[in-house]
Amino acid sequence: MSITEKQRLQQAELHKKLWSIANDLRGNMDASEFRNYILGLIFYRFLSEKAEQEYNEALEGEDLTYEEAWADEDYREDLQEELIDNVGYFIEPKDLYANMIKEIENQTFDIEHLANAIRKVETSTLGEDSEEDFIGLFSDMDLSSSRLGNTVKERTALISKVMVNLADLPFVHSEMEIDMLGDAYEFLIGRFAATAGKKAGEFYTPQQVSKILAKVVTDGKDKLRNVYDPTCGSGSLLLRVGKEANVYRYNGQERNNTTYNLARMNMLLHDVRYENFDIQNDDTLENPAFQDEKFDAVVANPPYSAKWSADSKFNDDERFSNYGKLAPKSKADFAFIQHMVHYLHDDGTMAVVLPHGVLFRGAAEGTIRKYLIEEKNYLDAVIGLPANIFYGTSIPTCILVFKKCRNTDDSVLFIDASNEFEKGKNQNNLTDENVEKIIETYKNRETVEKYSYNAPLSEIEENDFNLNIPRYVDTFEEEEPVDLDQVQQDLDEIDNEISKVESEINSYLQELGVHKRD
Repeated sequence: MSITEKQRLQQAELHKKLWSIANDLRGNMDASEFRNYILGLIFYRFLSEKAEQEYNEALEGEDLTYEEAWADEDYREDLQEELIDNVGYFIEPKDLYANMIKEIENQTFDIEHLANAIRKVETSTLGEDSEEDFIGLFSDMDLSSSRLGNTVKERTALISKVMVNLADLPFVHSEMEIDMLGDAYEFLIGRFAATAGKKAGEFYTPQQVSKILAKVVTDGKDKLRNVYDPTCGSGSLLLRVGKEANVYRYNGQERNNTTYNLARMNMLLHDVRYENFDIQNDDTLENPAFQDEKFDAVVANPPYSAKWSADSKFNDDERFSNYGKLAPKSKADFAFIQHMVHYLHDDGTMAVVLPHGVLFRGAAEGTIRKYLIEEKNYLDAVIGLPANIFYGTSIPTCILVFKKCRNTDDSVLFIDASNEFEKGKNQNNLTDENVEKIIETYKNRETVEKYSYNAPLSEIEENDFNLNIPRYVDTFEEEEPVDLDQVQQDLDEIDNEISKVESEINSYLQELGVHKRD
């Protein structure tokens, strides 16, 4: 079974379970609310099972259960300390997800127990190095909300049903080819987009596109000191880079509070230790979080053609000051590019997904594009992707690859993969073969007829730094020449057929006593 097939099977199983859970909640609230309860409970279950695993390892060789060890004050103190050191938090035995499921089965569970348990997880990190990564993680999950029910009994009954359903979800990361939280988020928003308010496509990158970005920025490297995503959304793109190379530290920034919490959950869910990631909640362009740092790899799928302030103060900001122009207020695409280039280490690689307009729009954007290519020689490749592969938008997109140290090479590789996809019911998909072809072509920087072209700087200059892919990759398919003699013969045969039919119709009309047709 291919990875793509495995992903689809796992997604189908996850979606079936989520759909069942969503139906339990749908009568009480819209998708933008109940997704927070589902994702929050998935995450609490993970934290609980992770803690239980750590406890079992810590007590290995001891003739004690976790409950018995916790009841002993000396053991309890040691267990707390070990858990804080290893995973950054601790959970009491009675608060474990599995024990709450037993309470539900015995009809002794109360939603207040869950609310208190969640508070205690956050409290356990206070004053610890992990505090910043845990505080507010569950802020979107209000267990006292009347939307769950008007009474404690009603709220308990509804949450109990959801918890039992979630207890069946697998947490075997070594066999999971999908990003469970990110995929669950995309499904929930996509399925109920009419009421969700904000579409997942704005901050969720399809896994095959993430794979391309990750493989590009890790090309020739098996270790990275750090990786940075300035619009990290659910964190799935950062985690994908970690699948291609050993990453010591993950850095990201996300403006949306819900997806900021989701990104932190996702890091912990994928066994990234709390001291090995730093996700910040703020506007990347207006208030950048990592001002003194440079990164080995920079990746992003920023919101397309978003508005930004373009305030004159940014003319003195070192991220933008050398270009002579700021990106226009109505389109922040190049502001994101400039920001990312600034944070890229001299020997690093950057890959960003953007709409095709960045390739050819003029005015300030044209000036910035020319500076990046002619003055700095940073642009390494342009990869055109198929249309309709992102949820929420059907427009075709492209990947721009930048490197600061390209030695004497001033060529730009163009790849037109816009026609290389598998057609889906609602959106198109990139297959493993499509992805592999893109990556191999990028690595080899080879010219492939009707697919790729390595354009020298002189040719790009001739095109006035317009990077529109068809200018460099000719995908025109010549039509077969028309045989005019054959066409005339076909027309004559059609005329003969028409004449025969008309003659037959007129004979029928004559038999019926109807005047003959002209």
